[in-house]
Amino acid sequence: MLLKDKVVIVSGIGPGLGQELSTLAAREGAAAVVLAARTAHKLDTAEREIMDLGLGTAVLKVATDIADPAQCQALAERTVAQFGRIDVLFNSAYDPGSFEPIEEASMEGWRRSMDVNFFGTMHLTQSCVAYMKDSGGGAIVMIATMVEHKPLATQGGYGASKSALRCATKHLALELGKYNIRVNSCHMGWMWGPSVEGYFDWQSQQSGTPREELIAEVTRNIPLGVIPDDGECAKAAIFFASDYSSVVTGAALDVNGGEFMPV
Repeated sequence: MLLKDKVVIVSGIGPGLGQELSTLAAREGAAAVVLAARTAHKLDTAEREIMDLGLGTAVLKVATDIADPAQCQALAERTVAQFGRIDVLFNSAYDPGSFEPIEEASMEGWRRSMDVNFFGTMHLTQSCVAYMKDSGGGAIVMIATMVEHKPLATQGGYGASKSALRCATKHLALELGKYNIRVNSCHMGWMWGPSVEGYFDWQSQQSGTPREELIAEVTRNIPLGVIPDDGECAKAAIFFASDYSSVVTGAALDVNGGEFMPV
């Protein structure tokens, strides 16, 4: 049990990685999982998934827009009021922005992505750090993206916001190490789950290309030959939250089936 007795916050709960992180945290022995998202019914679904495991994991649901600093602070305060501490923060909430070439892009759209992906993540991190200090340490895991390293057409705004977050992650790791707070990032590529399935369905309808051909085109660039499942990707993030990475901070782990390999 990699997260035995830990109190874990997961932002960005919804179908896909956020929900996978919350249920896997429970499977790995977390004493409590705190679910945060803007949409209440997504929190309810994630809670049911955890309860159905029958492990007795405590669950706290807090509707939270991380772009609002006051809501981030309220989330951290409610967590500590109910469970006494914060051991792990998974910063999984994101705004993909609009998919368009940079020369045609609305900078307002870029600002919205930045407000969530960068500033929102920083708000929530700031809100949790003081409590981690009080309890002697903690682990912060940033859910980042392969797009920072390998540009994909029409995803410039999303990639720029996540690149800013990666830079801040390194600085946080440097600043918080003396408090035994570790800060690492997982850079996800294609992840098979509801969002990617929906994307392929949309692309197939728009282009008239069979879904299977579109998937094959993507997997040709992935050495493992498959689009990684979001549940498998969640396991990499759980490692960074666990004591198995107790001396790892400021690290970036590429979780993409080998599609991007840093030199």
